[in-house]
Amino acid sequence: MNTQSKVAVPTLYEWAGGMEKFESWTDLFYQRVQEDSVLEPVFHGMSPDHARHVAHFIAEVFRGPANYSREEGSHYEMIHHHLGKHLTEVQRQRWIGLILDTADVVGLPDDPEFRSALVGYLEWGSRLAVINSKVDVISEPMDAPMPIWGWGETGGPYIP
Repeated sequence: MNTQSKVAVPTLYEWAGGMEKFESWTDLFYQRVQEDSVLEPVFHGMSPDHARHVAHFIAEVFRGPANYSREEGSHYEMIHHHLGKHLTEVQRQRWIGLILDTADVVGLPDDPEFRSALVGYLEWGSRLAVINSKVDVISEPMDAPMPIWGWGETGGPYIP
């Protein structure tokens, strides 16, 4: 008889520190974007709520509360925000570098397991954003589920 209790594995959202951590991360990131000569033109004139929306989207993907899909949009809508933007690989790489640097500044966990999942998601999502930015229409279903990211277990991201 096994008398040891099983400890629940935290979600990436929980491990990162919850919504306050995601919001402080994206707030600082988008402040830094405004000072970046490569990224500022991409985000020029963005909504004042943009950083919060992105925080809620990533938090939900990392198995946090469904604030984004319940109140702010859907995966379909997030994809459509990138259509026709004609993002470049240089912009994508700068975005990745700056968002990871900002993750360090705000103190997101730096253990290899969390960072592997974080980088995996950011690489996957940013590459999809570049692909989707080159077209004006995609065949993504309107009810496409939100991606779900975890510690590498099966059932990972939604792949169209």
